Amino acid sequence: MSESEQTILHVDMDAFYASVAERDHPELRGKALVVGAGVRGVVLSANYEARKFGIRAAMPVGRAKRMAPHAVFVAPEHHRYSEISERVMEIFHSFTPLVEPLSLDEAFLDVTGARKLLGTGREIATAIRAKVEQQEGITCSVGIAPSKFIAKLASQHCKPNGMLEITTDRILTFLHPLPVGAIWGVGPKTAEVLTRLGLHTVEDIAKTPRATLIRALGEASGASLYELAWGRDYREVTPEEPDKSISAAETFASDIDDPEEILQEFLRLTEKATSRLRERGLFAKTVSIKVRFADFSTINRSKTLAIAVDSTHETYEVVKGLYKALRLERVRLRLVGVSLENLQSDAPEQLILGARERGWREAENAIDKAKARFGGKSVRPGRLIEPDESPTSS
Repeated sequence: MSESEQTILHVDMDAFYASVAERDHPELRGKALVVGAGVRGVVLSANYEARKFGIRAAMPVGRAKRMAPHAVFVAPEHHRYSEISERVMEIFHSFTPLVEPLSLDEAFLDVTGARKLLGTGREIATAIRAKVEQQEGITCSVGIAPSKFIAKLASQHCKPNGMLEITTDRILTFLHPLPVGAIWGVGPKTAEVLTRLGLHTVEDIAKTPRATLIRALGEASGASLYELAWGRDYREVTPEEPDKSISAAETFASDIDDPEEILQEFLRLTEKATSRLRERGLFAKTVSIKVRFADFSTINRSKTLAIAVDSTHETYEVVKGLYKALRLERVRLRLVGVSLENLQSDAPEQLILGARERGWREAENAIDKAKARFGGKSVRPGRLIEPDESPTSS
């Protein structure tokens, strides 16, 4: 490898949510384990023992239970995934400042500048995998290549708990036999167009004139597909892209139509989303809600505010207004969600008559500290306390 050639790693945690569950509950190791609960829920993750039965992420939990009735099904613990993800990302940053997270469980790392100090790409990848397993008790797979595209493909081909390096001279040998769906941006519709053209492998695409691909798919898609089919990807690793949105949603165990019950759920989701917002030191200018009906049809409504918010109280007032404006009288709902968008890191200021009082923000910062110390259920709006949790009088 020449000194000027890039070395990109794609690090992907193995069955991340399921691995965290096994880490926290060692007695579950070796069993078919599925993260996802409730008859109406979906599978978030399945360990490799469960995948042998055909269980995959995004599959309805009910279907997964029919496929593997003996499997262990556990409810997701999102706060744990965030905690461990943050520590894993810190490990990545200990090797290079050029870390681009793609999600909680995967990231690109540009280790080109670290090679002189830390060794080859393979040596760095080996050290990262060992450190993640030693410190966090979970495994990861690493693809190593001169570009992001090839590195990501490589990591997919060495899971679980593997490492694969694709050097420049091996790129086409590795890439060209793959099916067209292996290329970024090739979804079902694009794959259908390519199949009609008689293109089934990446090599088929590479040997098709660029102009033909552009006529079939449009300028941007056709040109991009042609370049990627020859293994050409010039995108750089972009460190720490800011959050685009923070959201929370809930699929009900059975459809509900009680407006008070629905508003209670909206309040719970608002509290969850705004708590994450404050954890990141962010403010949202746009508040959105999602409502999914019993027939699976979905509507979204949003409101962009004059001043960004991070308060549960203020955000919930917007959420409640958006829901009430829908005028859904006794309409059965399957899912509701809250999304905070148009995020910014600067604290809002309103130096005019009618400015918001600071009380809510200060109170909620105190609540966040209490939750961090005593647990997530230690301080909550009274509306969210279940009847059996209410204190009894002496």
